Amino acid sequence: MIQAIHLLDVGFQREGRWILNQINWSVPAGACAAILGPNGCGKSTLARIIAGHLWPSVGQVQVLGETFGQVDLHTLRRGLRLVQSVSALEMDPDLTAIDVALTGFYGTVGLYDPPTRTMRHEAGEVLDRVGLHHVADHRFTTLSSGERMRCLIARALVVRPRLLLLDEPTAGLDLLAREQVLATVQGLFEAQEAAPAVVSITHHLEELPPATSQVLLLSGGRAAAQGSPADVLRDDVLSTVYGCPMHVRQEGGRFYVQVHPGAWQSLLRRR
Repeated sequence: MIQAIHLLDVGFQREGRWILNQINWSVPAGACAAILGPNGCGKSTLARIIAGHLWPSVGQVQVLGETFGQVDLHTLRRGLRLVQSVSALEMDPDLTAIDVALTGFYGTVGLYDPPTRTMRHEAGEVLDRVGLHHVADHRFTTLSSGERMRCLIARALVVRPRLLLLDEPTAGLDLLAREQVLATVQGLFEAQEAAPAVVSITHHLEELPPATSQVLLLSGGRAAAQGSPADVLRDDVLSTVYGCPMHVRQEGGRFYVQVHPGAWQSLLRRR
């Protein structure tokens, strides 16, 4: 079976410092996975390597069955999409939500060619799946932050990618908007059609949808743990990585973490 992602001893060095080192990880096709870890642990760097936007300093990267260095990355990227909450991507301010979704067919920030009827139908279907049918004709700039994120996910999905990378998709969102984004991701794995492999990059356990089957926990640029959520998201493992006592509970297929307030003063005294 072709792996969506296969990393072998991958490392990335910048200015003499290893941002990532000795990363070995595989994600099966059609799986829901997550890259988790503290600030500065290398999560976004790894996402950009997988997307082909950064070249690893060492190691082997295989994405969708193709090996970096043996495949044209422009061609490979047709089968994958990276959606970032903070991005240099600025959509044309005159575009509506459905226009933004349609730009996904062209990979542009503006809609410069007239889309076909089939494209419009597909974009409308995808907007409906992410819960944005009611704002399809609203300008993108008038949408809330959560609606914009779901619109960008729709933009990625119109081409039916085999791999979808979501870099901190709920950053800066309120509780409702966060849950709507998570419902969008979960919905991909409850639809009748085959889902792409989805990798979410996040800081927070509660942002992992129930469909998550693979977790890579990074610490200091290295893999601190990897495997199923039950294997990785444990009190002892997370307490070591984050450097504070944590208690993890599972409910409704999701994981939640708590740091008891009694530990706060000791955290403030850390050097």
